[in-house]
Amino acid sequence: MPAWQAIEKAEPEFVGRVRSLFDAGRHKTIATSRADGSPRISGIECEFTDGDLRFGSMTGARKGADLKRDPRFALHGPTFHPEEGNEKDWPGEAKIAGRALPAGPLTADEVSDQPDGEMFIADITEVVITALNADATRLVVESWTPERGLRTVERD
Repeated sequence: MPAWQAIEKAEPEFVGRVRSLFDAGRHKTIATSRADGSPRISGIECEFTDGDLRFGSMTGARKGADLKRDPRFALHGPTFHPEEGNEKDWPGEAKIAGRALPAGPLTADEVSDQPDGEMFIADITEVVITALNADATRLVVESWTPERGLRTVERD
């Protein structure tokens, strides 16, 4: 599976828009699987660094335990609703799915207020932007996977 850098090389314009949507706000949402297989949703921050998508989990956090047991995740960027009457201006939202690869411990940092924890690097299986068409009359879903590349689907 590819790292973020490989997708950047394959689809730079698409990935630039994904980055812009993710960078629009600090807090994202991650879905992981609990030990019993049920879903867990948690708040998270992430960063695009050195060609990778990275995120952490505080020591003892359930999401870190989930990812160690079952590395599959779905990460949703910050969400903003289209403003009524200005739907054409809505930039959309982005999602990334894949497997979280352990990347070592995080140590507390008093400067950034970062607690101890574990770092993960995303092994990406899918990247999606959901937005509206230029007339704001149809939903446009752009999705990328390593198997098929970039695809666009419009829905009423």
